[in-house]
Amino acid sequence: MTYRVPESDWKKFRKLREKALEKFCAQILSEVAVLAGRKTSNAHESYGDLYGLIHDRDKEIQLAFDDPRRSEMDRQLGVMRQLGLIDDSDLESFTDETLAAVDYYVRYARSPRK
Repeated sequence: MTYRVPESDWKKFRKLREKALEKFCAQILSEVAVLAGRKTSNAHESYGDLYGLIHDRDKEIQLAFDDPRRSEMDRQLGVMRQLGLIDDSDLESFTDETLAAVDYYVRYARSPRK
């Protein structure tokens, strides 16, 4: 039997996704501000650091937030969990099946951060 995402979990996911995306973007902007505010003698090196940060975070945004679908919900919640954007309290109202799938993903999937 195939697991079907309950409508209640899907609605919770959509709200949680928006909050987590806003939180992540705020974190990224803070990281950018720190990098941009560093005093260095080499502007090209600073630019390279900033480019690398944006490149890495863009990959993480893609994994966690792009193309939200029911079939991707558990994986995306797992990525958000691995990135520290959500915690147990954010997930506690989801069904046991969803919690088990997210827990499995967090335990066995490679973290988006190297």
